[in-house]
Amino acid sequence: MTADAPTAAAPAPATRRTGRVLLRAAPALALVVLALAGPLLAPHPIDTPVTFPYAEPGNGAALGGDQLGRDVLSRLLTGGAPLLATALAIAVVVTAAATAIGILAALRPAIGRWIERAADLTILLPSVLAIMLIALAWPAGGRLAVAAAATLLGIPYAVRIVAAAAAPVAATGYLEAAAAGGERLWHLMVHEVLPNLRSTILALFGLRFVEGVYIVSVAAFLQLGPQPPEADWALMIRENAAGITLNPWAVGAPCLAVGLLAISVNLAAEALAPARPTPETPL
Repeated sequence: MTADAPTAAAPAPATRRTGRVLLRAAPALALVVLALAGPLLAPHPIDTPVTFPYAEPGNGAALGGDQLGRDVLSRLLTGGAPLLATALAIAVVVTAAATAIGILAALRPAIGRWIERAADLTILLPSVLAIMLIALAWPAGGRLAVAAAATLLGIPYAVRIVAAAAAPVAATGYLEAAAAGGERLWHLMVHEVLPNLRSTILALFGLRFVEGVYIVSVAAFLQLGPQPPEADWALMIRENAAGITLNPWAVGAPCLAVGLLAISVNLAAEALAPARPTPETPL
């Protein structure tokens, strides 16, 4: 009787999850690389007309011309970096601030109640109105004013998510033992609670990044934030909307880039989110 052939070990759940996240984030990573290298790949200057307005693809313009006859492809390759940088800055600041405030709220319930009340009041303010108020009150702010508005609007929502995830960790026995042993608050936050929230924070960062892209895009439609002749995906959509029937690529290309980026990052954030516990099978 021969021995059974050894079977290959099944991939670890963590390895499968990492592969799933990378697969879902691949389009977004490709867009980020393209946005960073885009200015070097642009065939024409972004502010120089190379054809007639809303020209169809061809004659040295692979995606045709925009409302001023500038090369759509060159502006598409150059306009991704400012939008991605703004969204990334918003996501970093919101996630970092919400993580610190949310963990503090979970560890100190008395402070947490005041934080929740302040977040409730902030959430009541309509986001579009807040963007307009901040941007109009700071007319020279441009993109920075929009980023500030997006940061202020994003923190209250994010704090609630982090606080809800940190509350069960704050109630565990090992954390109570560390507190009873004389560990300081910052040690409890950084070394005891934060490592248990990695998946939640990564997922939150992805969602805040997508929210930043949306807010910057909406601000561009409201003529806030980036201004002509700057090359920006959101600004390209607003500028060329009137000629969409003449050269659909002038609007469709930046729309496709923004949509693909948002969908890819959303899928990656969903894969990073903590798995929901499944009910036990009855015996």
